[in-house]
Amino acid sequence: MSKGKILSPILIALILVSGLLVYLYLPTDEQQQKQTSTTTPVRTYTVVEQEFPVTVEALGTANANESTTITAQTSDIVQSIYFDDGDIVKKGQLLLKLNDREEQARLNELDINLQEAKRQLKRIDNLAQLSVASKQLLDEQGARVKALKAQLEVAKTQLDELELRAPFGGLLGVRNVSVGALVEPGDLIVTLDDMSSIKVDFTIAEQHLPSVHSGQTVSATSVAYPGETFTGKISNIASRVDPITRAIQIRAVVDNKDLKLRPGMLLQLNVQKQVLRTLVLPESALVPIEDKQFVFLLKDNIAEQREVTVGLRKPGIAQITEGITENDQVVVEGALRLKNGSQVNVLSSVTIKD
Repeated sequence: MSKGKILSPILIALILVSGLLVYLYLPTDEQQQKQTSTTTPVRTYTVVEQEFPVTVEALGTANANESTTITAQTSDIVQSIYFDDGDIVKKGQLLLKLNDREEQARLNELDINLQEAKRQLKRIDNLAQLSVASKQLLDEQGARVKALKAQLEVAKTQLDELELRAPFGGLLGVRNVSVGALVEPGDLIVTLDDMSSIKVDFTIAEQHLPSVHSGQTVSATSVAYPGETFTGKISNIASRVDPITRAIQIRAVVDNKDLKLRPGMLLQLNVQKQVLRTLVLPESALVPIEDKQFVFLLKDNIAEQREVTVGLRKPGIAQITEGITENDQVVVEGALRLKNGSQVNVLSSVTIKD
């Protein structure tokens, strides 16, 4: 009995301490209401209908509009060089001359003989009109003049072969010969590329074939020029689809007046199929749950979770075909911290128009 009386004050003290702790740390109704009313800061996007270009992407290699290797046609010594490395030349411009002294001498000889033969022909013709010279002698001299003319043309052709001229205008490469060097037929002298425009060959899947046509605009980019876009047009579509890859080859011609693009460059091409007028959202607004996509709409600063149907995608944006309407406010930042019915604090709202 005395033992129970001794423990009673201790129990009483413990009960009082426990009650005090509950009083101090248990939130009041006002605090609970304040906590439940805490808002989540978000940024929103006002949905508008805008243009959404649908493009086909492909990779292609740049080729010069015209390209050739300048070589000699005969074996001879280089007499004169009329160009430097990297020169821009015009069509027909003289680039190099081989030793032509023998051909020049032969040409002069034939020219002298031809002039003498013509004088003899004229003299015999006058005598024939006076019945002094026979018709046979006149015909023989006429044939001799024609033969000399033919030989003179051959000599001129041989002389021309010793002069190397640019077959078209363009940019020369590195010179590979020097004055006095012996060149053989086929020896590389210099390369020539017409780069005023660039031909780009690329392939697309057969499913895109109905969306492309000759004259269609394409845009090209290169890692060598970040942020710069080169514009061109489709010049040709192959007549056959590859039966193995089910792809078709396309050739585009890209303007290159500044000569920035060079043959051999890898280019990324975009061919615009069509331009849709549709609703789009930044991809940051999408909240994936399993195999579905959701967004949070705002109504009176209350978040409402809604399922949407995503159509085509482009870097950073997505087409929305179902689930939202124009002028809806959609959360684009802070959506991962929300749940259906959450109160929000809108920090900013943007609208992207055409």
